Amino acid sequence: MTIPRKRTAILVSGRGSNMTALLSAAADPAYPAEIALVVSNVPGAPALDKAAAAGIATATVDHRAHAGRRAFEEALDTVLRDKGVELVCLAGFMRLLTPWFVERWHDRLLNIHPALLPAFKGLDTHARALAEGCKIHGATVHVVRAEMDAGPIVAQGAVAVLDGDTEDTLAARVLAVEHAIYPRALALVASGAAQIDGMRVRIRDGASTSPDPLLVPAG
Repeated sequence: MTIPRKRTAILVSGRGSNMTALLSAAADPAYPAEIALVVSNVPGAPALDKAAAAGIATATVDHRAHAGRRAFEEALDTVLRDKGVELVCLAGFMRLLTPWFVERWHDRLLNIHPALLPAFKGLDTHARALAEGCKIHGATVHVVRAEMDAGPIVAQGAVAVLDGDTEDTLAARVLAVEHAIYPRALALVASGAAQIDGMRVRIRDGASTSPDPLLVPAG
């Protein structure tokens, strides 16, 4: 029996680097998530053109055109539900979501953050990792909760911090990790292999043939 693919939306604000990785993975008919919609809060965001070129439906919900965060999120929620969306992935979406929206999409809202959470929440993660002398750094895909950059962790990937690293060189290696772990994490959630248990995400036995499916090694 064929299991229906989960209808998934990607929320973007800019160029859509992680969106492109998700679209590439979902192009495989065997992938458990179907990218049904890409939505931007920024009119003319480059990610919209990339999505349209891939044959994906797009929409713009301009936050500046609404009277406050709640009005914006209500409009966004309506667009998602009108398209029958079941899962939502944040991919460079530069808006803090209110508890109202997060609760509406409880356990169905994923985010990727360029750090090994719970370390380095917020911005400038690569510069902060270098300033603190970290030996490893990386990225995290997590289920969104109302607190910024918090929630059950689905996947993490790490890279070594090299002596000669700058913020830019470290960011480039971490971005490659992001592109690897986000499609894996979405597949685990969409397939039902990832089960949320409080602040832990447990992966169903036999869900992956890899001995270490969530950690991308330094290289």
